[in-house]
Amino acid sequence: MIKINRFFWVISILLLTVLSVNAQTLYVGTNYHPHDNKDPEKIKKDIMLMKAAGFKVVRMGHLAWDSYEPSEDKFDFQWFDTVMDMMNDAGIKVILDIAIRPAPIWLHHKYPSIDVTSPGGGAQYPNHRYMDDVGDPMYQKYAVRYADTLTKHYAKHPALLAFGIDNESGDGPISYSESVRKRFVVWLTNKYSNLDNLNKAWATQRWSRRINEFDEVGLPLTGEKNGAPEKILDFRRFISDEVNQILFKVLDKVNTNAPGVLTNTNAWYFSSMRYFDYSEIAYSGKMAREGCGFYPGNSLTTNWGIMNSAFVMSRGQFESTNPFWCSEFTTMTAVPNSIRKSAYATLMYGNQMVCGWTWQSMWGGEEQYLEGMLDWDGIPNRKYDEYKKIATEFKKIEKFFPYKPRPEVGLAFSFPSQIASSSFPEQQDQQLQTCWNLFYYRNMDSRVVEISKSSLNYKLLFVPGVTVMDETTANKIRDFVKNGGTVIMTSNSAVVDETGKVFASTYPGRLSDVFGIRVAGYEETEAMNEISRDSLKGKKIKLNYQGKTIGTESTRYDVIESKGAEILGNITSLDKDYPIITSNKYGKGRAIYVGLPASGEVLGPLVDKLIDELGIKKGPQVPDGILARQIDKNHILYLNTGRSPAEIKLKGTFKGILTGKTFVDSFTLPSEEPELIEIKE
Repeated sequence: MIKINRFFWVISILLLTVLSVNAQTLYVGTNYHPHDNKDPEKIKKDIMLMKAAGFKVVRMGHLAWDSYEPSEDKFDFQWFDTVMDMMNDAGIKVILDIAIRPAPIWLHHKYPSIDVTSPGGGAQYPNHRYMDDVGDPMYQKYAVRYADTLTKHYAKHPALLAFGIDNESGDGPISYSESVRKRFVVWLTNKYSNLDNLNKAWATQRWSRRINEFDEVGLPLTGEKNGAPEKILDFRRFISDEVNQILFKVLDKVNTNAPGVLTNTNAWYFSSMRYFDYSEIAYSGKMAREGCGFYPGNSLTTNWGIMNSAFVMSRGQFESTNPFWCSEFTTMTAVPNSIRKSAYATLMYGNQMVCGWTWQSMWGGEEQYLEGMLDWDGIPNRKYDEYKKIATEFKKIEKFFPYKPRPEVGLAFSFPSQIASSSFPEQQDQQLQTCWNLFYYRNMDSRVVEISKSSLNYKLLFVPGVTVMDETTANKIRDFVKNGGTVIMTSNSAVVDETGKVFASTYPGRLSDVFGIRVAGYEETEAMNEISRDSLKGKKIKLNYQGKTIGTESTRYDVIESKGAEILGNITSLDKDYPIITSNKYGKGRAIYVGLPASGEVLGPLVDKLIDELGIKKGPQVPDGILARQIDKNHILYLNTGRSPAEIKLKGTFKGILTGKTFVDSFTLPSEEPELIEIKE
C-alpha cells in the first residue's frame, strides 16, 4: 500500500511538473541596468519593487560588454552573479542579452579595423553605440569568444529564461574601409566565379566601368556619390550576409553551450542605417522567440502609433508560430493608460511579453533624459503603477494566451526589393505596410512572408512593390496561382531581375503570362493632370472599379495593355480611360494586377470582395475603432481604441473576465478600455 501511494505521489509530482512547464504565461517586466549602479542595497530595493508590481521578467546585459569584460580576457561575473541570484530568489526570470555590440573601446584600440570608416574614407571614433564593423574578422572572433564565455557561465542559472541575441542588429552606420572592400571582393569572387559573370551582372559596359580583375572593384559609395544600382544591391546583400553571419555564430554558441535555453532578440533589422535581411534568421528556426521594441509614441488618442508598432511585430515574426516577445516596451512620457492600451493591442498579434524600457530614468549617456518607471531619485512614478496594473490584469487572463494567429493571407516582404525600390517614390516596405493595414482595420490575421522561403499556405497572397523578381520567387508565385491561389500584385513589382537590371522582357518580369498583361511603362500623374477631363491637379486621380468611383492619389501609374486579362477598373479622370486593375485566370487561380502603389482606397473594395469569394474567415464584427480577436472557441478579446464608449452585441449570456461582470446580448466597452469576454455554452 505504501509503495502504491508512493507511486501515485511520484506520478502526481511529474504531472504537476509537466503542467507547470506547459502552463501559459504572460510576462510583464522591465529592462534593468545594474551596471549603472552596482550598489547591492539599491539593487535589492529595485527587486523588491519589481516583485511588488508582480513582474515576472527582467531583461539585462544589453549594451554592456565591458561591464563583464573590462579589459581583454579579464572577465568579472561575480557582481552580476549576485544580481542573478537575487532575481532568482525573488522569482523573477532573466533575459540575459549577449551584448556583442557595441564593442568595448579597448577592442577598438587593439584592432582599429573594427572602427567604422565614412564613405569619404575617414575613420570614425566610436563616439556612439553600434559604430562597429561587425564583419571584421577580429571583431567576430572576440564577439563569439565573449558569447561563448557568457553563455557557458550562465547556461544553468535557475533565473535564466532566455539569452538575448544582440540588440537592434540593423542599426549603426555601414563601414567603407579598405578592409570592407577586400571582404566584398572575396564575396563577389565566390558569387560570380569569374569576371565575365560580374561584368554582365553589373552592366559595366555602361560608362566605361568594365572590371578587368576582381581587385579593381571599389565600394559603391564615395563621399556623396552613389554607384550603379546593380553594384549597390550586391553590396547591401554582402553587408546583410555579414550581419547574419555574426548572429548565426552567436546563436550556434548558445545552442551548443545551453541546449534547450530560449533565444530572443530585440530586432531592428529595418533600420535605415544598416537594413539587413532578417528573414534568414526568422526562417532558420534558431531564434526561439522573435522580438522587438514596441514604441507607439506617447499619445492615448492617436492610434496610428499602435498600428505602426504592431506592424513592426509582424515584420519581425514572419511565419514563426512561436509566441512573440516585446522585449522593450514604451515608458517615457506616455499618457496615462496608453501603455496599458498598447499592451492589450499586442496580445492580438501573438505577444507574450511586455518588458518596459526602462526601469529607471537614466543618469547619464545619450538617454539620460529618457524617463522610466522610477524617477531619477529612485521613486516609483505613475508608469510603474500602470505596469503593475498590466501585470495584475494579465495574471487574470494568461491561461488563455498567447494568442495563436490563424492567417489565410500572406503579405510578401523582399529585402532586395527594399534596396532596389529606393529609386521609386514608394519603397517596398511602405507598400507592404499599406497592405498589412487593410487587415488591421478588419481585425483579421495576416502574415508577412518571404516568398522564396515560404510554403505559401494561404488563400490570398499580396505582392506589394516586390521590385526584384528572381526565378525562385517567380516560380513560387506561378505555382501558387496555378494550384488555385489568388495573388494581388501592385506597381513597382517585377521590374528588375536578381542582379538589379531592368527586365528586357515584358513586365511584370517572368510573370506577364500569369497576369495576362503587358506593363508598357509608367506615367507621371501630375504632368498627365494637365490634360485631366476632371480638372484634377497634382497627384489626384479618379478611377472606376466595377461601377464604383474611387478617388486616390499616386505619383505614378502603370500603362497596362491586356493580353487576355479582364479589365476590372480604369482611371477615368485623365484624357482617356486607362486600364488600372486587371484579373487573369491562370490554372486554377487568379492573378490580379493593380497598376498603382498599394493604397487602402483602391485595395479595400477589392479585398472585401475577395474575402467573400475565397471564404476567408472574417474578424469579429465590431463598431469602428474596436480591435478584436477570437482567442478560442469561447473567448474574444476586445479593445476600444476610440474616445467614445462603444456597444458590442453578442447573443446570449457572457462574462467579462477583466471586470467580472455578466452581460446579456450586449455590453458597453468604455473608451480606451479592454475586455476579455467568456461566452457560456
